Amino acid sequence: MSRLFEVLQRLAATVESRKGGDPTASYTAKLLNDPALAAKKLGEEAVETVIAAVAQGPEALASESADLLYHWLALMAASGVSLDAVAEKLEAREGTSGHAEKASRGG
Repeated sequence: MSRLFEVLQRLAATVESRKGGDPTASYTAKLLNDPALAAKKLGEEAVETVIAAVAQGPEALASESADLLYHWLALMAASGVSLDAVAEKLEAREGTSGHAEKASRGG
């Protein structure tokens, strides 16, 4: 897990560095400039990840998961949601069963 964490830290820093960049020169800047586009792309990658998981095998799943995480980081940055805010939500759920946590949200 530490290797993934380190790679995600570097990727998040790269995404942040593209803020204010030229959307015609940088795909990341384009996503950061348009949160709705970033959300759409994340949704597409989520579907592709699911398809890879059920029909394409581990290599495809790893590749699609990388795309999914990149687009998730871009959406968070485009929407002004810090990774620390996400961490706080996860920390608040630690030690709570998934069923209990979901019920607390009315779902």
